[in-house]
Amino acid sequence: MTQPEPQLVRTRSREIFRKARQVLVGGVNSPVRAFQAVGGDPLIVERGQGACLWDADGNRYIDYVGSWGALILGHAHPAVVDAIRDQAGRGSSYGMTSALEVELAQQIRQALPAMERIRFVSSGTEATMSAVRAARAFTGRELLLKFDGCYHGHADSFLVRAGSGLATLGLAASPGVPESLARLTLSVPYNDLQAVDRTFARYPDQVAAVIVEPLAANMGVVLPAAGFLVALRELTRRHGALLIFDEVITGFRVAYGGMQTMFGIQPDLTTLGKIIGGGLPMAAYGGRADVMERIAPLGPVYQAGTLSGNPLAMRAGLATLAQLSRPGFYEELNRTAEGLIGGLREAVRAAGVSAHVSAFGSLLTLFFTTEAVRNYETAKTADTQRFAAFFQQMLNRGVLLPPSQFEAWFLSAAHTTAEIQQTLAAARESLQALGEG
Repeated sequence: MTQPEPQLVRTRSREIFRKARQVLVGGVNSPVRAFQAVGGDPLIVERGQGACLWDADGNRYIDYVGSWGALILGHAHPAVVDAIRDQAGRGSSYGMTSALEVELAQQIRQALPAMERIRFVSSGTEATMSAVRAARAFTGRELLLKFDGCYHGHADSFLVRAGSGLATLGLAASPGVPESLARLTLSVPYNDLQAVDRTFARYPDQVAAVIVEPLAANMGVVLPAAGFLVALRELTRRHGALLIFDEVITGFRVAYGGMQTMFGIQPDLTTLGKIIGGGLPMAAYGGRADVMERIAPLGPVYQAGTLSGNPLAMRAGLATLAQLSRPGFYEELNRTAEGLIGGLREAVRAAGVSAHVSAFGSLLTLFFTTEAVRNYETAKTADTQRFAAFFQQMLNRGVLLPPSQFEAWFLSAAHTTAEIQQTLAAARESLQALGEG
């Protein structure tokens, strides 16, 4: 028999959100924060520490959002806090180059040798948008090939069958994107090499680049099929297109480096974000020197940003990478993840609920589907209403999951065995409640 679902008091949070709706669009600054896909009142966060968040009413939650993967060390890690505090006393923004940018770029290139030249920017969207512009300029071609359900930010070129954000809101594409521009983006099923081959055949010498999440994490976690990434490398070379790995999520998450490090693949261009800023707004794109040297001031491709290379973000990134480079860091993080993943699978079986855990390293998604998810079409078969009910059950038991069926859960090094066990206890009760329902 399940325990009764606890009801958390969120009086102050509701009042803050009421005020937020009067001044912020929808009361939020990013759509998924509005909780439209899961119902109920949005979380209003007061503070974070370690693996946990506290809301405006003092309720504590074990956090599996982690600033959407950026906080691999957890909230307010002492080394990161100290670095930011020290740098703030030296100035928060210069608008000029500092040695910090050089140092961080050197460390990134050492981890990801394919990034021969690097440009820091302020967001993942800015990084992917700029990488595509560079690819088009270098190849002299206009078409971009992406994969259904992969999200590469909210730039116009990417909002075609674009994964988590649009899927969460039930939108197929975004108004405001000109049809003439949308036609320049081709989208095929993830893991479907035949579709990629057919696209190159249909548009010979017209595809500038193929952009891919080497581990899809914006339709939920979907693993690349065996040989998929290697074949993409071969196909793009054969057809004179560039290969762009969007490692905004996977960079320094799955390994010290990213998916390309694990698989031994060298893309032409790479985009990074999240972790390299240590929780501050920062991203990067980079790759082959001959491609990147088309960027101004060396070449004609214009891209600029006042806050690019921001010293606060550089210090936070350097402090974070220093922790990640410790021997055994990823082994320990993945062992913690394995405990959660295995426990969730056992809880699903015990509850008799139709669901599958898809996982890679410290990323996972609990899909409420009848079969394992391998692409966007199978991801869309998920029972989103059941996920919403599960989300609320977990939230009321003090566990914060991403408020969308189509997002990844992120573990951090701050998650303890005790917190994993608390999460699994909450999951067993929540899944059992769904089964009884």
